[in-house]
Amino acid sequence: MKVAILDLYEGVPNEGMRCIRELLLQFAGAAQVPLQINEFDVRRQRQVPDLGYDVYISTGGPGSPVDSAGNDWEKAYFGWLNSLLEWNLRPGNRKKHVFLICHSFQIVCRYFELGTVCRRRSPAFGVFPVHKTKAGENEPLFNGLPDPYYIVDSRNWQVIQPNEAKLAEMGAEVLAIEKQRPHVPLERATMAIRFSPYIIGTQFHPEADAPGMRKYLQSPAQKKRVVEEHGRGKFNNMLELLTEPDKILLTHDTLLPNFLETALAYQLTQTQSP
Repeated sequence: MKVAILDLYEGVPNEGMRCIRELLLQFAGAAQVPLQINEFDVRRQRQVPDLGYDVYISTGGPGSPVDSAGNDWEKAYFGWLNSLLEWNLRPGNRKKHVFLICHSFQIVCRYFELGTVCRRRSPAFGVFPVHKTKAGENEPLFNGLPDPYYIVDSRNWQVIQPNEAKLAEMGAEVLAIEKQRPHVPLERATMAIRFSPYIIGTQFHPEADAPGMRKYLQSPAQKKRVVEEHGRGKFNNMLELLTEPDKILLTHDTLLPNFLETALAYQLTQTQSP
C-alpha cells in the first residue's frame, strides 16, 4: 500500500507527524502488508503528491485556515485535491482514499463552502467528548467507538453552521459534532464529515496518542498555559483521561486503523478482480 502524507505543519515542532508515522507502521506490521510512505512539505515547499498513491493523509497545522486562501501552497493543494476528486468520479479508476485532519479539514470546508470557518472565542485544547450524528451512527469508520467518544482537540479556529445545501450538492454528511454545553450559548462545532465515499475528515486529532499528549501537556509552557486558562483541576483531569482505555486510547486505536483497513480491503478487492 502506497501512502502519501501531506504535511501542513510548516516546520513547526509537533507530535502529529510522529503519531501518523507510528500508526502507519503499526498497521502495516499487523496487516503484514508492504508499505511505502512518502511525505510532502505542502506549505513551505508547495509539494503535493501525484495520483500514484492508494491512501492520502493530510495533517493538522498551525495558523489561520482563513488567511491562507488563494496563496501559492493552497493553489497547489487544491489542484491536487480537485484532480483526485475527478479521478475518483471516473468509472473504472481505482479509488483513492483520503483522511483530512484538523487544519486540512478546516481549509477544505472553507474551500467548498461547507460551513462557516471562524476563530473560536477561546482556544479548544484538551480531551473532550464528541457526539455522533445520525449519519455518524452508521459510519463504518466509527465502528467500535461509543457515543459520545473522546478526542484530542487543539484548535483556535472552528467550522460551524454547516451549509446543508452545499453538503447535499457534494454528497457529504456531518458525522460528529461538539459536546453539548447547555450553559454556553454558542453553536456546536462540526467535528467530522464524510465528504465522499472515499474521503473523510475530522476537526480533531485521531492520530494523537496518550504518551505524546502527556508529553505535550507536561511541557512547562503548555502546563502553565492550561493551568492559567482552565485551572489545575482541568489539567489533572486531562492527564487522568489519557490513562483510561475507553477514552483517547480507544479513539487512537480505532478511527485511523479502521480507515486504513477499509482502504486496504478495497485495494485487495481491486487486485483480485478479473
